[in-house]
Amino acid sequence: MNFNFFKNKSFAIDLGNNNTLVSDDQRRILLSQPSCIVFDSGGHTVKAVGERAFNMFEKNHEELKPVRPVRGGVIADYDSASKMIRAMLGEVYSSRTFLHGYNTIISGVPFYTTEVERRALRDALDQFSARNTYLLYEPLAAALGLGLDIREPNGKMVIDIGGGITEIVVISLSGIAAFQSIKIAGDTFDEAIQDYFRRQYNMAIGLRTAEQIKINVGAVLTELGDEPAPEPTYVRGKHLVEGIPVTRKIDHREVASILEKSVSSIEHAVVQTLETCPPELAADIYQNGIHITGGNALLRGLKQRFESKIRIPVHIDDEALLSVSKGMATVLADTKKYRSVIFN
Repeated sequence: MNFNFFKNKSFAIDLGNNNTLVSDDQRRILLSQPSCIVFDSGGHTVKAVGERAFNMFEKNHEELKPVRPVRGGVIADYDSASKMIRAMLGEVYSSRTFLHGYNTIISGVPFYTTEVERRALRDALDQFSARNTYLLYEPLAAALGLGLDIREPNGKMVIDIGGGITEIVVISLSGIAAFQSIKIAGDTFDEAIQDYFRRQYNMAIGLRTAEQIKINVGAVLTELGDEPAPEPTYVRGKHLVEGIPVTRKIDHREVASILEKSVSSIEHAVVQTLETCPPELAADIYQNGIHITGGNALLRGLKQRFESKIRIPVHIDDEALLSVSKGMATVLADTKKYRSVIFN
């Protein structure tokens, strides 16, 4: 048996608030699953992970304990995160690979993290006995995934609107020259929709339902211009007073008004980042435009709104959910070339 085959296995993992992606050095996505795990009531036995676990959320009985181990872009529950990562990798690689270890592992981490938060991630990855384990800042990975040359002396602004946080960075010479990190992102949008239904209609809906509303009719402008408007969607929930099931129709205009405050906060952070950015790099950004990625970059009207408010060209990533994972896979394929952006 060729044991070197197993020793040469390498992977990159994008551990996100809502979704975890595993890719290889060929830029292939090996796994894309919700960042969820379900235990038994004792919290010891893993009952489900990924998509199966996500489908149990808000529908479980007391014998099951659902957990989302990642909050705000970092590990919030170390034990659950370790077991979730191991179970997910078990779906990609055989148990024999676990036995013989891996060559290189690269994991993304938000730029604005503490050493304690980074240590929790490293410890969770140490269980795989890799020869080399590296961390890579997610905004740099996103820029590489977008196909940008981060090594040249030219300012590039990347906005990564993830599940737990939004990171706004200016990149030049393989480093981050200016940044803002705010805890307003996809989860904030979902909670705002959930809260709106509770206040406006006396109606309780789950976070999964709120997320579906965002996906189906989510927008940041009431008038979308040339962009086709989505059909209104029907929402099912429970009346808070009467306790009976109710249905409500909602369209993109209503969702845009719900998300107004959150999106305005992101715009304000973008302007602040431009204000703190060195003048020469700011001039580059005005020429190159702003690149927006992350799962919530797909909200309708985002390009039109940002270009109108900030008056800089905006480029929305066509594969916004995959940019960080693709960037990490690019680094994984040639760690020597990108040695300056990875760290232990």
